[in-house]
Amino acid sequence: MKEEFIQMDNVSQYNELFGLETLHPLVNVIDLAKATRFPSHFTINYGIYTLFLKDIKCGDIRYGRESYDYQEGTIVSFAPGQVAEIKTAEGVQPLAKGIIFHPDLIKGTALGQEIKSYSFFSYSSREALHLSDEEKGIILDCLGKIKLELTHPIDKLSKRLIARNIQLLLDYCMRFYERQFTTRKATNKDVLAKFEHFLDNYFQNNQPQREGLPTVKYFADQVFLSPNYFGDLIKKETGKTAQEYIQNKIIDLAKEMLLGTAKTVSQIAYDLGFQYSQHFNRIFKKNVGYTPNEYRRLQA
Repeated sequence: MKEEFIQMDNVSQYNELFGLETLHPLVNVIDLAKATRFPSHFTINYGIYTLFLKDIKCGDIRYGRESYDYQEGTIVSFAPGQVAEIKTAEGVQPLAKGIIFHPDLIKGTALGQEIKSYSFFSYSSREALHLSDEEKGIILDCLGKIKLELTHPIDKLSKRLIARNIQLLLDYCMRFYERQFTTRKATNKDVLAKFEHFLDNYFQNNQPQREGLPTVKYFADQVFLSPNYFGDLIKKETGKTAQEYIQNKIIDLAKEMLLGTAKTVSQIAYDLGFQYSQHFNRIFKKNVGYTPNEYRRLQA
């Protein structure tokens, strides 16, 4: 069957895609067991937020080059601007429960102000959230509370209560991801070791002169993780953000070059990947408390 490309800009479009009832123009709690239509191969460019708990293995989701680690009892989520390819197995009805909501729903709410902090919306391949039976029960209970509110006559508290219950759901997901980072500690240590290896190689191979300052995305790509998942993993393991980790490496190298070579500050800045030495001076002083020249004089 030919693949269908869908620009998913509103909740009604999603409901129509699967033949589901629209109870609210900006949000819906989805139960695909009640779907009356089952497209088998489509790509969605999301303009809405989605979060789904999979009940059975019934197909594949691809985000970028990799397939989601999306088996029974796992959660995946997407935010506006993300694109995913979805294939359902032939003859199998998708079984999943979840929520979809438009960004307009949370404008002016506490969730609207904090939505960017839920970094798991940008996690990608192999980064699905695997739930215990107890955790699945909590997620389903949250979805049930939101569904109950959608069937209640709309009043002045409806938007606030729906947004708060969605935020509760997302907070539980954050907690469960924290647990997953802990239970996958051996794997996380391996990622950290690879990060340190790639970071050392970046400077040893003179890549800064060719490609500029190293980025978090560069190293996330090296270990086949999304930048957000990679950043959260590094913060969990080291207490520092990935950007801080990279910056500390740059400062350490800068100190070695200032004290161990006769290179000018401009030369050192270039060797480390800075386009302008003034930028290097600002970063160095912010971290060390002295300009590079002051540090060199004080340590002489």
